[in-house]
Formats: sequence, structure tokens, C-alpha cells
Amino acid sequence: MSKITSAEFQRNFGLYQDKALAEPVTITKNGRERLVLLSVEEYQRLKRRDRRVFRIEDVTDEQLAAIAQAKVPDEYAYLDDELKDWKP
Repeated sequence: MSKITSAEFQRNFGLYQDKALAEPVTITKNGRERLVLLSVEEYQRLKRRDRRVFRIEDVTDEQLAAIAQAKVPDEYAYLDDELKDWKP
């Protein structure tokens, strides 16, 4: 990730606009990170990953049944090893 000052950003706006298409650009002011410039595609990807949270009281019986019947695809079975020593 590139890191530049706000003055440098203002002097070379077009350059950093193009760089942000490939990787986020951090813009600093007075030595402190202040803004991040990134492509619209990266922004949309991050927005899609926003967590959606709801109260347990709002879960329907159909949703609970679907969760209970959910199966992990075989190609991810190796991840079970990460839980073998887990204790609640």
C-alpha cells in the first residue's frame, strides 16, 4: 500500500488516482494517516463483506432448521483440525 502526504496527493492527483486502481493509497496529514483512496471495485467488495447482524429472537424456525442441516463441503474438511483442541 502506498503512503503519501496530502500535499503530494494534491500535486499529483492523477497519478495517485491511477495507483489506487491497483492498490489502496494512504494519505497522511501532519504525519498521521487520514484517508485511504481505493478503487470502486475494492470499495464494493468490502461493502459486500459487511457483517449482517440480527437478534437471536428474530431467527425463524426455518432458519434454525437450515443451520442445523448445514454441511461443510468435503474440500474444507481439513479445517476441522483447527478445532480439535478448542474448548468452550
